[in-house]
Amino acid sequence: MNNFRMENSSEQELKPFHSLGVSQPIDGSTLLKAHRQRSPTVFAGQGDGTSLRVLAIDPESDPRWRAYVSLHPHALIYHHPFWVQVLRQTYGYKPAALACEDDCGTIRGILPLFQTHGLITGRKLVSLPHTPVAGPLADDAAATAALIRSAAECATAESRTRVELKLSSAVAADVIGRDICIPWEESYMLSLPQDPEKLRFGNSRNHARIRWSLNKAERLGVNIRIADNENDLRAWYQLYLETMRWHAVPPRSFHFFATAWAILRPAGMLRLVLAEQSRSEPRKLLAGSIFLMFGRTVFYGFNGRRRENLSLRPNDLIQSRAIQDACREGYQNYDFGEVGETNQGLAEFKTKWGALPQRYYRFYYPAPNRVATEVLREDSALHRMGKIIWRRLPLGATAECGRWIYRYL
Repeated sequence: MNNFRMENSSEQELKPFHSLGVSQPIDGSTLLKAHRQRSPTVFAGQGDGTSLRVLAIDPESDPRWRAYVSLHPHALIYHHPFWVQVLRQTYGYKPAALACEDDCGTIRGILPLFQTHGLITGRKLVSLPHTPVAGPLADDAAATAALIRSAAECATAESRTRVELKLSSAVAADVIGRDICIPWEESYMLSLPQDPEKLRFGNSRNHARIRWSLNKAERLGVNIRIADNENDLRAWYQLYLETMRWHAVPPRSFHFFATAWAILRPAGMLRLVLAEQSRSEPRKLLAGSIFLMFGRTVFYGFNGRRRENLSLRPNDLIQSRAIQDACREGYQNYDFGEVGETNQGLAEFKTKWGALPQRYYRFYYPAPNRVATEVLREDSALHRMGKIIWRRLPLGATAECGRWIYRYL
């Protein structure tokens, strides 16, 4: 049974939490005031016989947040306070995170949130901006629902503010209900074996094709190495700009990557894997990918490559190295990232490694006009019309446009 339901009325009223035993309403205006004043508890209720409170919390300064994320089996890098720090330092957003605690002061769940104010999208509480999936992380449905309800009450208390949560399939189905969530793109997930010797890439046919590609790359002098300085990052960023221009996707700023490099890499949570051709002098950078890692999951985050050198199979070599490293280091999941509904070529690249699609969802409160959410999709008509124009822009112009879009959209 779903524990969180929303009326389909024009007023978008939230139904009471009778099934959770919540006896008191959440005061969104008090919650917002608590964030501004950094004061503690703002909500009292009852879940599964245990008293629950939702409070405003600072993920970067409250050690309980990091301790909770470090121990939770489903925590992602996007729940970690270091990721919150990267977003805050890059874009200047105001954190508005929530935590749910019991009457002993033990954290039962967290919800990372940022307050954003886009020129087009307006004021939002987002979990999280410029992040594929984040949403609540909790011990049970009661704590999850209390966190989501609290975020919705914040939006109600703040005029013309919307909540946007980026959810996994499990949270959307088990707590909110998929019928009031908006299906988003699919992400492709590869389950890794405990024994690296048992690692295989897809079915027998795909495994053989990948081995052929890897042998070809090695015969042609393509080598893999891990980037170890910011000059490597700057060189890779030029390939990334070219790749984003070809795909007509606004690029992240170099400031974002430099910030992530400075914060995440020393903690072992970011790795830039480069493919170079050693037969040229100097060595020629062919491709590179950034991977984000924490808990049980490695995310294939960002890629840059030279289109004219794709026949050398540098991306296959990078993926093979990254997957094998993840398996050897004890990770259980390798997330290839999202794919647009019409991008069959990218979907085939990811499925050949044995990855399976997993649907992500978006939850909005109040519910938006569905037409408005569709125009932001990769396969939308607006995106297709802009692709031809975007590919003609100078790289510097795409970088500046991307910086502006990510900051103010």
